[in-house]
Amino acid sequence: MKRTLFVAALAGVALVSFEARAQIVKPGSVVFGVAAGASIPVSDLSDGVKTGFNGTVTLGFQPTMIPLGVRIDGAYNQWGRKAIVGTGNVHSTSVTGNLVFKMPGATVSPYAIGGAGWYNLGGSGGGTSLNEFGWNIGGGIAMGLSGFDTFLEARFNQVQTDVTVTRFIPITFGVMFGF
Repeated sequence: MKRTLFVAALAGVALVSFEARAQIVKPGSVVFGVAAGASIPVSDLSDGVKTGFNGTVTLGFQPTMIPLGVRIDGAYNQWGRKAIVGTGNVHSTSVTGNLVFKMPGATVSPYAIGGAGWYNLGGSGGGTSLNEFGWNIGGGIAMGLSGFDTFLEARFNQVQTDVTVTRFIPITFGVMFGF
C-alpha cells in the first residue's frame, strides 16, 4: 500500500513538471531557496559521529545569457556522536559563496556547484568552537515545476583546522522561488 502511494505521488510530480515547462523560474531572476536532507560524515569525522541532518537557505542569481550563476548558501549540519565516543552532537554552520554551472534544459537541468567560505565547527556540552575556511564541490539536478524549481543536490565539503580535516557530504532536496 505504501509503495503504491509513493509511486502514484512520484508519477504525479513527473506529470506536473512536464506540463509546467513554461512556468519555471526564469534565468535573469534573483532566487531564494530552502533545502534539507541528510549529512553524511566521511573520513575521520565518520569515526566519531553518525549520519545527521542538513538545513540550507540560499540566495542566488542566474544570468540570462550565460549558464554560470552565483549562489550564497547558509547551511547547518548536525551529527550525533557514536556511543563509543560520548554523548551530544557535533555541528557545522557555514556561509559560502558558490558558482553554479547549469546545463541548459527546459524542465530537468543538471548542474555543477562549487565554492568556498566560512565554517564554524563545534559540539554540544560546552566544547570549543572553531572558525575556519572551507570549500565545497558537487552537483545536482534542478526540475522546474509550476512557479518554482525543485532540486536534488550532493556536495563534498572540506574544512581544514590546525588539528584535523573535517569532511562531510550533505544530500539535500530543496525548492527555489524567483522574484
